[in-house]
Amino acid sequence: MTSKLPVLLALSVALSLSGCDRVGESRLNPFNWFGRSEAAPAAVVQTDTGRPGDARALVAEVTRLEVRQTPGGAIIFAAGLPPTQGWWDAELVPENDGLPVDGVLTYRFALAEPAPGTPAATRVSTPQSREVTVATHLSTIRLAGVQRIVVTGAGNSRAVSR
Repeated sequence: MTSKLPVLLALSVALSLSGCDRVGESRLNPFNWFGRSEAAPAAVVQTDTGRPGDARALVAEVTRLEVRQTPGGAIIFAAGLPPTQGWWDAELVPENDGLPVDGVLTYRFALAEPAPGTPAATRVSTPQSREVTVATHLSTIRLAGVQRIVVTGAGNSRAVSR
């Protein structure tokens, strides 16, 4: 009886480890809770933020979108490239009063342009030096019913899905 114990133990370990590949694809894995971002279908986008009195423009290109799960909800991170250096006051502005429409929660990536006449207003430099990053937090309650998150810029959109 004792000679069968090591064989059964080795067999159970092998079967357990073979199932680990499937766990990586499941919703139990916090690293793929929302998945990787993808280019969203291009939409007709107005260049303003959609808020009356908000003079900020939309970022030229949304380059990255990530959703990280937190104990109380999630943090949405987005990165974008403005056309020149010096853009500031970035924010993810929720559309539809922050409510999902057909399971889709949409944000506009808004930022303020540099003051005219400053060197930053005309300096282009490298994409890495122009990149602007912004984040916002959503509670678990606000995430209820959300299947997809979209962040829109002036030239493109990025989306993540559950």
